[in-house]
Amino acid sequence: MTRRSRATRSDVPVGDRDHTQGPATAPATLMEYGDFECPYCGEAYSIVKDIQRRLGSRLRFVFRHFPLATIHPHAEYAAEAAEAAGAQGKFWEMHDVLYENQEALDVVYLVRYATALDLDTSRFIDDLDRHTHAARVREDFLSGARGGVNGTPTFFINGVRHDGSYDFDTLLGALEGAIGRQNGVD
Repeated sequence: MTRRSRATRSDVPVGDRDHTQGPATAPATLMEYGDFECPYCGEAYSIVKDIQRRLGSRLRFVFRHFPLATIHPHAEYAAEAAEAAGAQGKFWEMHDVLYENQEALDVVYLVRYATALDLDTSRFIDDLDRHTHAARVREDFLSGARGGVNGTPTFFINGVRHDGSYDFDTLLGALEGAIGRQNGVD
């Protein structure tokens, strides 16, 4: 059995329902299961941004929710807020604001962020009150659980779980390795 065949794979392939940045044809896809209140995800957020700048169109980034609600009381609501913003075409803007303001994720701040992003705040608040996007967040969480995600951040590279560190050099090296394999270079 090879090392690759033992690797944990993402249970759900990237599809139209996913939030993505970068071309679908990129040789490397980095999928993160993240929690907006998780401090480690906050660290990874800036690392992923730096890697996106470095790899450019050679990377597609995918974000899926994995709120650890038992230890992060605002995480699930923040995930729903990101989806509510996404319903108005501003998922990534809200994603960034949430990670850049992890210490302030209660509803008062979420509405402030929606206002700052020029969202329809009445619709945003209604979506939060009705938990309109809770099922979507739950779908992401369950897809992660089926893929072996048990903490955050958890990364998959081209569908295979990355069990190494997510520091810049390690994650970049793993992605460049994946790009090399896609290009027939090992």
